[in-house]
Amino acid sequence: MQPVNAPYVPPGTGWPDDPAVAGTPVAHGPAEVRSLAAEAPSLGELTARQSVCRACPRLVEWREKVAVERRRAFAGETYWGRPIAGWGDEDPRILIVGLAPAAHGGNRTGRIFTGDRSGDWLFASLYRVGLAASPTSTHAGDDQRLIGTRMLAAVRCAPPDNKPTPAERNTCLPWLAREIVETADSVRVIVVLGGFAWQAIWPALKEAGFDLPRPRPMFGHGAEVELTSPKGGTLLLGSYHPSQQNTFTGRVTEAMLDAVFTRARDRSLSN
Repeated sequence: MQPVNAPYVPPGTGWPDDPAVAGTPVAHGPAEVRSLAAEAPSLGELTARQSVCRACPRLVEWREKVAVERRRAFAGETYWGRPIAGWGDEDPRILIVGLAPAAHGGNRTGRIFTGDRSGDWLFASLYRVGLAASPTSTHAGDDQRLIGTRMLAAVRCAPPDNKPTPAERNTCLPWLAREIVETADSVRVIVVLGGFAWQAIWPALKEAGFDLPRPRPMFGHGAEVELTSPKGGTLLLGSYHPSQQNTFTGRVTEAMLDAVFTRARDRSLSN
């Protein structure tokens, strides 16, 4: 008989790369998300606050339910069961923005895009173009390292059916916007994975002080938009999400992902 799992890993109890401690302030609603994001004194404290957020009741209930019940293949594992903080280089040239962690991926492993098929495709591509130290990412603390790159999610908790609501996206927006602000000095390229993240990035960019084109450019694989902010020029790149549906059907191929990240790498090094 497998041991009963807790609904989440308490902060500060030794999970690898846990950014939070027992006293990290917790947001319990949209107003607290906004204030805690705005008042975080550093990028490290911002990610700590992201990782303990409880602002969206539906998402909290779901992520913790999954962590207790677990998938049979992972029945002997402890699930993270908390929001997934931004992760990677603290002074990145490239930001990668996705939708949300997977229920048995990031919600299990404690790291964005880690432990699921989408992440397998993503990290393999990043490794091939020189933006990750290893072609695989299996768990927090596995010695994987991003090179000049940082990963974020538009929504930090695993949602039912991989579908956050617009309200949940809006509640999470201040975490994303503040992380963009905190990395804006070094970032030269933002790669957005999928249409939901493309929709979510625009209000975050506005809050971060970017001048945005009108009308809003349409999402597509390989879409490029030149942006400006008080920190300088930034290239926004669109990419189809490496979901199983997209990779199994050939809508996304290794060559397509590699082309996007090669473009991101080359642009980030050119200015």
